Amino acid sequence: MIWDWDFSLEILPDLLRALLVTVEATVLGMALALVLGLVWAIARRARHRLISLPTYWVVEFIRSTPLLVQIYFLFFVLPDAGIRLSPLTAGVVALGLHYSAYTAEVYRAGIDGVPRGQWEAALALDMSPWHLWRAVILPQAIPPVIPALGNYLVAMFKDTPLLAAITVLELLQTAKLIGAETFRYLEPLTLVGVLFLAISLLASRFVYVLEARFGRGQ
Repeated sequence: MIWDWDFSLEILPDLLRALLVTVEATVLGMALALVLGLVWAIARRARHRLISLPTYWVVEFIRSTPLLVQIYFLFFVLPDAGIRLSPLTAGVVALGLHYSAYTAEVYRAGIDGVPRGQWEAALALDMSPWHLWRAVILPQAIPPVIPALGNYLVAMFKDTPLLAAITVLELLQTAKLIGAETFRYLEPLTLVGVLFLAISLLASRFVYVLEARFGRGQ
């Protein structure tokens, strides 16, 4: 249990390359989650039950099944239907799909917080649905929920080690391989913890800046 600085510096480039994969999966997965979540939230408010009811059950199904099961399904089951995804693509899709169910609830809370009078005024002005959502509802609904969306960004980042199950060489998997090859786990796993902490703090700071800029009207 003696820290070896030379060994730490030797393995650091490999860990940083793996960190880029982890960050890439998180950023792409979160982008997908934000878009899909908004689609789910708006679809659940549709007047036609043929749209709102299936959307409700899709979201509930995604929320009620483990992320790891969804990762396995996309990577191992879809090829039987002729759909083959690379490990990273399957991981990004799984992360985005899974967290879209949670961001949908966050969006829903923000949309429900828009005063009823805003809806009535927009209808009185005979706005189109597209104009209503783009110019009236979303600009008021999204800023208050930025902190909650940011929490899911950090949570997704910490869930990326699950992608190792489908051979994605993300940060933790790379550290485990280094440990297995060198029989030294202290340095790689400690560095992984430090890197996760650093990126999580940066992400939290980024969300705070967004909240200060948009959520508080500054």
